[in-house]
Amino acid sequence: MEATKLARKFYTDEYQDSVLYARLAREEKDETLKREFLRLSNIESKHAKFWHDFLVKRGVEVPRVKVGRLKLLSVRILRKLLGPGAVASLLEMGENSAVEKYFEFLTSFELEEGERKALSAVILDELEHEHFFAETKKRFHTENIRDFVLGMNDGLVELLGAVTGLSAVYVNAPRIVGISGLIVGVAGALSMAIGAFISVRSQRQVNESVRKRMEVLFRVSPDRAREELLDRLRDSGMPEEIAEEVAQKLASNHEALMKLLVGEEEGENEVRSALYTGLAYIFGVSFPVLPYFLASSSLAALPFSVLLAGTALAIVATLISVLSGISIRTKVLEMVTTGLGAAFLSYLFGRLMENLFHISAL
Repeated sequence: MEATKLARKFYTDEYQDSVLYARLAREEKDETLKREFLRLSNIESKHAKFWHDFLVKRGVEVPRVKVGRLKLLSVRILRKLLGPGAVASLLEMGENSAVEKYFEFLTSFELEEGERKALSAVILDELEHEHFFAETKKRFHTENIRDFVLGMNDGLVELLGAVTGLSAVYVNAPRIVGISGLIVGVAGALSMAIGAFISVRSQRQVNESVRKRMEVLFRVSPDRAREELLDRLRDSGMPEEIAEEVAQKLASNHEALMKLLVGEEEGENEVRSALYTGLAYIFGVSFPVLPYFLASSSLAALPFSVLLAGTALAIVATLISVLSGISIRTKVLEMVTTGLGAAFLSYLFGRLMENLFHISAL
Protein backbone atom coordinates (compact mmCIF):
# COMPACT_ATOMS: atom_id res chain seq x y z
CA MET A 1 0.00 0.00 0.00
CA GLU A 2 1.37 3.40 -1.02
CA ALA A 3 0.40 5.17 2.22
CA THR A 4 2.26 2.71 4.47
CA LYS A 5 5.28 2.68 2.14
CA LEU A 6 5.52 6.47 2.44
CA ALA A 7 4.91 6.30 6.20
CA ARG A 8 7.87 3.92 6.61
CA LYS A 9 10.10 6.40 4.78
CA PHE A 10 8.76 9.35 6.80
CA TYR A 11 9.43 7.45 10.05
CA THR A 12 13.01 6.74 8.95
CA ASP A 13 13.60 10.39 7.98
CA GLU A 14 12.18 11.78 11.23
CA TYR A 15 14.14 9.32 13.37
CA GLN A 16 17.38 10.17 11.57
CA ASP A 17 16.71 13.91 11.86
CA SER A 18 16.08 13.55 15.58
CA VAL A 19 19.49 11.90 16.01
CA LEU A 20 21.15 14.46 13.71
CA TYR A 21 19.84 17.43 15.71
CA ALA A 22 20.87 15.76 18.98
CA ARG A 23 24.42 15.22 17.65
CA LEU A 24 24.62 18.81 16.39
CA ALA A 25 23.44 20.09 19.77
CA ARG A 26 26.13 18.04 21.51
CA GLU A 27 28.91 19.64 19.42
CA GLU A 28 27.50 23.17 19.03
CA LYS A 29 29.32 25.96 20.90
CA ASP A 30 26.67 28.64 20.31
CA GLU A 31 24.27 28.29 23.26
CA THR A 32 21.25 29.58 21.34
CA LEU A 33 21.76 27.10 18.52
CA LYS A 34 22.46 24.30 21.02
CA ARG A 35 19.08 24.87 22.72
CA GLU A 36 17.27 25.06 19.38
CA PHE A 37 18.87 21.88 18.07
CA LEU A 38 17.84 20.04 21.25
CA ARG A 39 14.29 21.37 20.92
CA LEU A 40 14.16 20.33 17.26
CA SER A 41 15.48 16.87 18.17
CA ASN A 42 12.62 16.41 20.64
CA ILE A 43 10.06 17.60 18.09
CA GLU A 44 11.40 15.27 15.39
CA SER A 45 11.30 12.42 17.89
CA LYS A 46 7.62 13.23 18.45
CA HIS A 47 7.03 13.21 14.69
CA ALA A 48 8.78 9.84 14.41
CA LYS A 49 6.42 8.48 17.07
CA PHE A 50 3.42 9.65 15.03
CA TRP A 51 4.60 7.64 12.02
CA HIS A 52 5.55 4.72 14.28
CA ASP A 53 2.01 4.58 15.71
CA PHE A 54 0.55 5.06 12.19
CA LEU A 55 2.35 1.92 11.02
CA VAL A 56 1.64 -0.17 14.12
CA LYS A 57 -2.06 0.67 13.89
CA ARG A 58 -2.13 -0.83 10.38
CA GLY A 59 -0.15 -3.91 11.34
CA VAL A 60 2.90 -2.85 9.35
CA GLU A 61 6.41 -3.68 10.58
CA VAL A 62 8.28 -0.59 11.74
CA PRO A 63 11.72 -0.41 10.07
CA ARG A 64 14.91 -0.55 12.12
CA VAL A 65 16.65 2.72 11.40
CA LYS A 66 20.34 3.23 10.83
CA VAL A 67 21.47 6.81 11.20
CA GLY A 68 23.02 8.20 8.03
CA ARG A 69 26.65 8.77 9.03
CA LEU A 70 27.52 10.32 5.66
CA LYS A 71 24.90 13.05 6.10
CA LEU A 72 26.02 13.68 9.67
CA LEU A 73 29.65 13.92 8.54
CA SER A 74 28.72 16.26 5.67
CA VAL A 75 26.80 18.59 7.98
CA ARG A 76 29.67 18.63 10.52
CA ILE A 77 32.25 19.44 7.82
CA LEU A 78 30.02 22.16 6.41
CA ARG A 79 29.61 23.60 9.91
CA LYS A 80 33.39 23.70 10.36
CA LEU A 81 34.11 25.22 6.94
CA LEU A 82 31.26 27.67 6.40
CA GLY A 83 29.65 28.13 9.81
CA PRO A 84 26.14 27.68 11.21
CA GLY A 85 24.49 29.70 8.41
CA ALA A 86 25.37 27.02 5.86
CA VAL A 87 24.12 24.29 8.20
CA ALA A 88 20.85 26.19 8.56
CA SER A 89 20.51 26.27 4.75
CA LEU A 90 21.10 22.53 4.49
CA LEU A 91 18.62 21.66 7.23
CA GLU A 92 16.04 24.12 5.90
CA MET A 93 16.15 22.30 2.57
CA GLY A 94 15.05 19.12 4.35
CA GLU A 95 12.26 20.92 6.20
CA ASN A 96 10.92 22.39 2.93
CA SER A 97 10.82 18.91 1.44
CA ALA A 98 9.03 17.48 4.50
CA VAL A 99 6.31 20.16 4.42
CA GLU A 100 5.52 19.44 0.76
CA LYS A 101 5.50 15.66 1.19
CA TYR A 102 3.38 15.71 4.35
CA PHE A 103 0.82 18.06 2.80
CA GLU A 104 0.55 15.81 -0.25
CA PHE A 105 0.09 12.81 2.07
CA LEU A 106 -2.59 14.67 4.04
CA THR A 107 -4.58 15.52 0.91
CA SER A 108 -4.07 12.24 -0.97
CA PHE A 109 -4.98 9.48 1.53
CA GLU A 110 -7.92 8.61 3.74
CA LEU A 111 -7.01 9.26 7.37
CA GLU A 112 -8.89 9.08 10.65
CA GLU A 113 -9.86 12.46 12.08
CA GLY A 114 -7.34 12.15 14.92
CA GLU A 115 -4.58 11.26 12.47
CA ARG A 116 -5.53 14.18 10.23
CA LYS A 117 -5.29 16.62 13.14
CA ALA A 118 -2.01 15.11 14.35
CA LEU A 119 -0.47 15.29 10.86
CA SER A 120 -1.64 18.90 10.49
CA ALA A 121 0.18 19.66 13.75
CA VAL A 122 3.30 17.95 12.38
CA ILE A 123 3.14 20.16 9.26
CA LEU A 124 2.82 23.26 11.45
CA ASP A 125 5.91 22.15 13.39
CA GLU A 126 7.85 21.78 10.14
CA LEU A 127 6.76 25.25 9.02
CA GLU A 128 7.96 26.63 12.36
CA HIS A 129 11.31 24.92 11.73
CA GLU A 130 11.56 26.84 8.44
CA HIS A 131 11.07 30.12 10.32
CA PHE A 132 13.84 29.23 12.77
CA PHE A 133 16.27 28.34 9.98
CA ALA A 134 15.41 31.52 8.06
CA GLU A 135 16.20 33.59 11.16
CA THR A 136 19.42 31.64 11.72
CA LYS A 137 20.55 32.26 8.12
CA LYS A 138 19.87 35.98 8.56
CA ARG A 139 21.77 36.05 11.86
CA PHE A 140 24.87 34.36 10.42
CA HIS A 141 24.91 36.25 7.09
CA THR A 142 24.27 33.30 4.79
CA GLU A 143 24.02 35.74 1.90
CA ASN A 144 27.79 36.27 2.23
CA ILE A 145 28.40 32.53 2.08
CA ARG A 146 26.52 32.66 -1.22
CA ASP A 147 28.77 35.56 -2.33
CA PHE A 148 31.83 33.45 -1.52
CA VAL A 149 30.60 30.36 -3.35
CA LEU A 150 29.48 32.24 -6.47
CA GLY A 151 32.65 34.37 -6.51
CA MET A 152 34.80 31.25 -6.31
CA ASN A 153 32.79 29.67 -9.12
CA ASP A 154 33.36 32.69 -11.37
CA GLY A 155 37.09 32.66 -10.64
CA LEU A 156 37.32 28.95 -11.45
CA VAL A 157 35.40 29.05 -14.73
CA GLU A 158 36.87 32.28 -16.11
CA LEU A 159 40.50 31.51 -15.26
CA LEU A 160 40.27 27.88 -16.34
CA GLY A 161 39.16 29.15 -19.74
CA ALA A 162 41.86 31.83 -19.82
CA VAL A 163 44.85 29.63 -18.91
CA THR A 164 43.62 26.81 -21.14
CA GLY A 165 43.44 29.18 -24.10
CA LEU A 166 46.87 30.65 -23.27
CA SER A 167 48.43 27.19 -22.93
CA ALA A 168 47.68 26.59 -26.60
CA VAL A 169 49.72 29.70 -27.46
CA TYR A 170 52.56 29.50 -24.88
CA VAL A 171 53.17 25.76 -25.08
CA ASN A 172 56.71 25.88 -23.68
CA ALA A 173 56.29 28.89 -21.40
CA PRO A 174 54.04 27.75 -18.52
CA ARG A 175 55.24 30.58 -16.25
CA ILE A 176 53.91 33.14 -18.74
CA VAL A 177 50.56 31.34 -18.68
CA GLY A 178 50.56 31.30 -14.86
CA ILE A 179 51.57 34.95 -14.49
CA SER A 180 49.05 36.03 -17.13
CA GLY A 181 46.40 34.04 -15.30
CA LEU A 182 47.23 35.77 -12.01
CA ILE A 183 47.06 39.21 -13.65
CA VAL A 184 43.67 38.40 -15.18
CA GLY A 185 42.56 36.89 -11.86
CA VAL A 186 43.45 39.96 -9.80
CA ALA A 187 41.74 42.24 -12.33
CA GLY A 188 38.68 39.97 -12.29
CA ALA A 189 38.61 39.87 -8.48
CA LEU A 190 38.69 43.67 -8.30
CA SER A 191 35.97 43.91 -10.93
CA MET A 192 33.78 41.38 -9.11
CA ALA A 193 34.33 43.03 -5.72
CA ILE A 194 33.52 46.51 -7.08
CA GLY A 195 30.47 45.11 -8.87
CA ALA A 196 29.20 43.48 -5.66
CA PHE A 197 29.84 46.66 -3.69
CA ILE A 198 27.99 48.88 -6.18
CA SER A 199 25.12 46.40 -6.57
CA VAL A 200 24.43 46.04 -2.84
CA ARG A 201 24.99 49.74 -2.16
CA SER A 202 22.69 50.79 -5.03
CA GLN A 203 19.94 48.48 -3.78
CA ARG A 204 20.32 49.91 -0.27
CA GLN A 205 20.13 53.46 -1.66
CA VAL A 206 17.01 52.64 -3.68
CA ASN A 207 15.36 51.12 -0.60
CA GLU A 208 16.30 54.16 1.51
CA SER A 209 14.92 56.51 -1.16
CA VAL A 210 11.62 54.64 -1.27
CA ARG A 211 11.45 54.58 2.52
CA LYS A 212 12.08 58.34 2.76
CA ARG A 213 9.43 58.98 0.14
CA MET A 214 6.91 56.92 2.09
CA GLU A 215 7.91 58.68 5.34
CA VAL A 216 7.14 62.03 3.71
CA LEU A 217 3.89 60.71 2.27
CA PHE A 218 2.78 59.36 5.64
CA ARG A 219 3.53 62.63 7.46
CA VAL A 220 2.12 64.95 4.81
CA SER A 221 -0.95 62.93 3.88
CA PRO A 222 -1.81 59.85 5.98
CA ASP A 223 -4.96 59.42 3.87
CA ARG A 224 -2.88 59.14 0.70
CA ALA A 225 -0.62 56.56 2.39
CA ARG A 226 -3.73 54.60 3.40
CA GLU A 227 -4.96 54.73 -0.21
CA GLU A 228 -1.64 53.40 -1.46
CA LEU A 229 -1.81 50.53 1.03
CA LEU A 230 -5.38 49.83 -0.08
CA ASP A 231 -4.26 49.65 -3.72
CA ARG A 232 -1.50 47.20 -2.78
CA LEU A 233 -3.96 44.99 -0.89
CA ARG A 234 -6.41 45.02 -3.81
CA ASP A 235 -3.63 44.12 -6.24
CA SER A 236 -2.71 41.14 -4.05
CA GLY A 237 -6.21 39.73 -4.56
CA MET A 238 -7.62 40.56 -1.13
CA PRO A 239 -11.42 41.07 -1.17
CA GLU A 240 -12.47 44.73 -1.23
CA GLU A 241 -14.24 44.81 2.15
CA ILE A 242 -11.34 43.07 3.94
CA ALA A 243 -8.78 45.33 2.23
CA GLU A 244 -10.77 48.40 3.37
CA GLU A 245 -10.89 47.14 6.95
CA VAL A 246 -7.15 46.30 7.07
CA ALA A 247 -6.15 49.65 5.52
CA GLN A 248 -8.37 51.53 7.96
CA LYS A 249 -6.97 49.73 11.03
CA LEU A 250 -3.35 50.19 9.94
CA ALA A 251 -3.72 53.83 8.86
CA SER A 252 -2.58 55.09 12.27
CA ASN A 253 0.16 52.47 12.79
CA HIS A 254 3.20 54.05 11.19
CA GLU A 255 5.63 51.13 11.59
CA ALA A 256 3.22 48.48 10.34
CA LEU A 257 2.21 50.63 7.40
CA MET A 258 5.84 51.26 6.42
CA LYS A 259 6.67 47.54 6.55
CA LEU A 260 3.75 46.66 4.31
CA LEU A 261 4.46 49.43 1.79
CA VAL A 262 8.26 49.32 1.74
CA GLY A 263 9.20 45.97 3.29
CA GLU A 264 11.89 45.09 5.81
CA GLU A 265 15.23 46.86 5.58
CA GLU A 266 17.93 44.87 3.83
CA GLY A 267 20.61 43.54 6.16
CA GLU A 268 23.37 42.84 3.63
CA ASN A 269 26.51 44.94 4.01
CA GLU A 270 28.16 46.15 0.78
CA VAL A 271 31.74 46.10 2.14
CA ARG A 272 31.38 42.56 3.49
CA SER A 273 29.78 41.41 0.23
CA ALA A 274 32.64 42.93 -1.81
CA LEU A 275 35.31 41.30 0.37
CA TYR A 276 33.69 37.86 0.25
CA THR A 277 33.22 38.03 -3.52
CA GLY A 278 36.71 39.35 -4.32
CA LEU A 279 38.60 36.98 -2.01
CA ALA A 280 36.54 34.01 -3.20
CA TYR A 281 37.35 34.89 -6.82
CA ILE A 282 41.09 34.91 -6.04
CA PHE A 283 40.72 31.61 -4.20
CA GLY A 284 39.00 30.10 -7.24
CA VAL A 285 41.75 31.42 -9.52
CA SER A 286 44.43 29.49 -7.60
CA PHE A 287 43.15 26.05 -8.69
CA PRO A 288 43.59 26.32 -12.48
CA VAL A 289 46.67 28.61 -12.27
CA LEU A 290 48.88 26.76 -9.74
CA PRO A 291 50.03 23.87 -12.02
CA TYR A 292 51.56 26.34 -14.51
CA PHE A 293 54.10 27.42 -11.89
CA LEU A 294 55.15 23.81 -11.22
CA ALA A 295 55.16 22.06 -14.61
CA SER A 296 57.89 22.11 -17.25
CA SER A 297 55.48 22.88 -20.09
CA SER A 298 51.97 24.20 -20.54
CA LEU A 299 50.78 20.92 -22.04
CA ALA A 300 52.05 19.08 -18.95
CA ALA A 301 50.30 21.58 -16.65
CA LEU A 302 47.03 21.57 -18.59
CA PRO A 303 45.58 18.18 -17.40
CA PHE A 304 46.41 18.99 -13.77
CA SER A 305 44.82 22.42 -14.14
CA VAL A 306 41.67 20.86 -15.57
CA LEU A 307 41.61 18.16 -12.86
CA LEU A 308 42.02 20.65 -10.00
CA ALA A 309 39.46 23.06 -11.45
CA GLY A 310 36.99 20.25 -12.20
CA THR A 311 37.24 18.93 -8.64
CA ALA A 312 36.81 22.42 -7.20
CA LEU A 313 33.82 23.03 -9.51
CA ALA A 314 32.18 19.84 -8.23
CA ILE A 315 32.70 21.00 -4.62
CA VAL A 316 31.31 24.46 -5.42
CA ALA A 317 28.33 22.90 -7.21
CA THR A 318 27.61 20.79 -4.12
CA LEU A 319 27.72 23.86 -1.88
CA ILE A 320 25.43 25.82 -4.22
CA SER A 321 22.99 22.90 -4.20
CA VAL A 322 23.04 22.77 -0.40
CA LEU A 323 22.46 26.53 -0.12
CA SER A 324 19.66 26.67 -2.68
CA GLY A 325 17.93 23.29 -2.45
CA ILE A 326 18.79 22.22 -6.02
CA SER A 327 19.59 18.57 -6.85
CA ILE A 328 23.29 18.02 -6.09
CA ARG A 329 23.82 15.56 -8.95
CA THR A 330 22.19 17.88 -11.50
CA LYS A 331 24.15 20.94 -10.35
CA VAL A 332 27.50 19.12 -10.29
CA LEU A 333 26.94 17.78 -13.81
CA GLU A 334 25.83 21.19 -15.07
CA MET A 335 28.74 23.16 -13.60
CA VAL A 336 31.51 20.69 -14.39
CA THR A 337 30.25 20.19 -17.96
CA THR A 338 29.89 23.92 -18.69
CA GLY A 339 33.20 24.80 -16.98
CA LEU A 340 35.23 22.17 -18.83
CA GLY A 341 33.32 22.88 -22.03
CA ALA A 342 34.31 26.55 -21.79
CA ALA A 343 37.93 25.49 -21.22
CA PHE A 344 37.87 23.27 -24.32
CA LEU A 345 36.46 26.05 -26.50
CA SER A 346 39.07 28.46 -25.08
CA TYR A 347 41.82 26.01 -26.01
CA LEU A 348 40.49 25.78 -29.57
CA PHE A 349 40.35 29.58 -29.76
CA GLY A 350 43.95 29.80 -28.50
CA ARG A 351 45.08 27.40 -31.22
CA LEU A 352 43.21 29.48 -33.77
CA MET A 353 44.96 32.68 -32.61
CA GLU A 354 48.32 30.91 -32.66
CA ASN A 355 47.79 29.73 -36.25
CA LEU A 356 46.42 33.06 -37.47
CA PHE A 357 49.00 35.36 -35.90
CA HIS A 358 51.92 32.97 -35.31
CA ILE A 359 52.42 34.17 -31.74
CA SER A 360 53.45 30.91 -30.14
CA ALA A 361 56.21 31.28 -27.56
CA LEU A 362 58.75 28.54 -28.19
